[in-house]
Amino acid sequence: MSTVTITKTYDSDEALKNVKDDLIGTGFEAEHIFLDHDKKQVKVIAAKSAEPEVLEILARHDPID
Repeated sequence: MSTVTITKTYDSDEALKNVKDDLIGTGFEAEHIFLDHDKKQVKVIAAKSAEPEVLEILARHDPID
């Protein structure tokens, strides 16, 4: 299975928490979701086939990049 790492930047720690909660609520494993509070980034390691779903979830939370 091929995987991708998807990274998005947000403007607050609250947004990071909301993104993580949304991803977990959708069925993604917490072990594949990484929060960098210094850079305000969320990194998600997912199967290539799940990339469109991850991008859609991340977009819901208004990333700044």
